[in-house]
Amino acid sequence: MKKFTKLVLVSSMAISANAMAMQAMDDAALSTTTGQDGINIGIGIAQIQIDKVYVHDNDGLSLTTTDAAGVTSDIPKGEAGFGGTNTAGAIGINGITITGNPNSLLDSHNLMDLQIDSDGSKDGAFLNISAQVSGLNIKIGEISVAASGTATTGRRGVVAGSENAILSGLTITTGKMNANIQLGSTPQGAMIKLDTTMQGGLEISDLGILDNANKGQIWLGKISVNDANGKDLTIKSNVNVKANGLELINTQNATGTDIYVQAIALGAKPTAALGGRGSATAGSIGDVEVQGLKTYYVAGGTAAAPVFAQGSKITITGR
Repeated sequence: MKKFTKLVLVSSMAISANAMAMQAMDDAALSTTTGQDGINIGIGIAQIQIDKVYVHDNDGLSLTTTDAAGVTSDIPKGEAGFGGTNTAGAIGINGITITGNPNSLLDSHNLMDLQIDSDGSKDGAFLNISAQVSGLNIKIGEISVAASGTATTGRRGVVAGSENAILSGLTITTGKMNANIQLGSTPQGAMIKLDTTMQGGLEISDLGILDNANKGQIWLGKISVNDANGKDLTIKSNVNVKANGLELINTQNATGTDIYVQAIALGAKPTAALGGRGSATAGSIGDVEVQGLKTYYVAGGTAAAPVFAQGSKITITGR
């Protein structure tokens, strides 16, 4: 009995000592060990597969046009934009596969790591989501247009046999990058802010632009986009959702961007490699290299005296 009592006493002292040691930790140390300061999420998905994606245009293309005076008339046959019938159509993507880029993974080897915090700022409460994204290999299957299905409820789909291919598909390779999202108020100045360097730049490969009517295509073996005279790609972008649509403002690297298009072929996809740069028997015109490309957009001022900023501004709206 005495041995049992001593054992209980020693165990109690050990537990008390550990408790005192834990109480002595400051808030910063506590947050890193318990995860109570915000929420951390690691998305460890190795692969994402989607069979089909359809984007429906419910009213199709108009068969009429309206001039500057407000007069509406039919578009003459053979003129630009002719052919509309106001019939619903859809853009279809036949398969998407997303996997990690083994050459540019996060240290965690997760597809994405998130840190989520809420802040009750006096200037407006907001949710802050910091995201680190692994480099990705995104393979997109054939892209086509088709007549939308006529189902009035549930899955709509497209009319069987109406598909016309417009792109043969493509592969997009990205490097790891960071993004920060704020919902509620946005003290960082945008809902989504990208201020990062994409390791290895951006690469698009095996892209074929199809002329379905004439059975030919423009084939691009590989498009590489990097900072001028560099291997990586600087990304500084603000994304906002405004009343009239989605606004993307990109601030370009001061030195501009290098674009290298490798193995351009006109008429058909190359059937045999030629030093990794296409085939001499498939209408190849070789490679195209653009160095130090700089773009500018109107960032303020007046119509008579606009103020330009280096970069681009893209607005996406519905019709």
